[in-house]
Parts: sequence; structure tokens; C-alpha cells
Amino acid sequence: MGLNLDNKKAVVTEVKAALEGAETMVIAKYSGVAVERMTSVRKMARNNNVYLHVVKNTLVRRAVVGTKFEGLADKMSGQLIYSISKDPVASAKVISDFSKENEAVKIVAGMYNNSLLDAAGVKKLASIPSRNELLSMVLGVMQQIPASFLRVLVAIKEQKLAAQ
Repeated sequence: MGLNLDNKKAVVTEVKAALEGAETMVIAKYSGVAVERMTSVRKMARNNNVYLHVVKNTLVRRAVVGTKFEGLADKMSGQLIYSISKDPVASAKVISDFSKENEAVKIVAGMYNNSLLDAAGVKKLASIPSRNELLSMVLGVMQQIPASFLRVLVAIKEQKLAAQ
């Protein structure tokens, strides 16, 4: 059953809202993917704050008009899934991981930093640690600094005691 005009406008508005403040958009063909696999990738997307939906291409083309993602409009044909995120890496990572797990998923294109990316470019972007992963790395380093500093202080204290 097709969407009526009001529902189409609502979908375009929803996609436009997802695009506001977004850093990255990735599109992929997903023909032949089982429902269980789609459910698992949707869960992964939610956990990573990624807007991941199957939407009519004509509606997405209308939504991207006037945005930095307008360059993807000519790539929007076929059975596509759209991935949009504010984190520069998250949407690329979700789609890239999904394509690794499912041979039926083919990355079509993406856009980041006003640059059009091909499938290889999306995979390169996906290989970069996400914001949360980088924050975890920094926190791990910060936790080790006090321990190292404490060991240095103990060593200095022991040297002074031994010198007396």
C-alpha cells in the first residue's frame, strides 16, 4: 500500500531532521537480506545513534535537496538502505560491518565532509575509530598516567631512603 501525501511529507520531514547536523550519509543495496539480519543491523544502528531506514528513493531525494548530501541524489536508485549519523564514522561503520556479514549488501556510495565517497572510501572511513572508541582510548591512557606517576614517586622515595 502506497503512502498518502501527508505520510510522504512526514517521511521527508523525518529524513530532513536526521540530516540536520549529520556528518555522514551512506547508502547501500540490500536486496535478498533476511529479516533477522535487518533486525540485527537496525539494533546495531540504534546502539550507535545512527538513523538507518529503508525509505523510498524519491522521498530521500526530496529530503537531500539543499543539504550537503545533495550530491548523493543521483546514486539513489534500486533497493537501498540509508544510514545517517552525526558521528563522522558511525554510519559508515554500521553499513561496512553489515556488508561484511552479508554478501547481499553492497555499499553504493557515501558522503562525508562534503566529499562523495565510493564503496572503498566508505570502508576506509569505517576503519577509523569512532568518537566513542577514541574517548575510551583517551580514558585508558589517562587512567594509566596516575599509576605511572605513582610508581615514579615511590621509586624516588626509595632512592632517597636508600641514600640516607
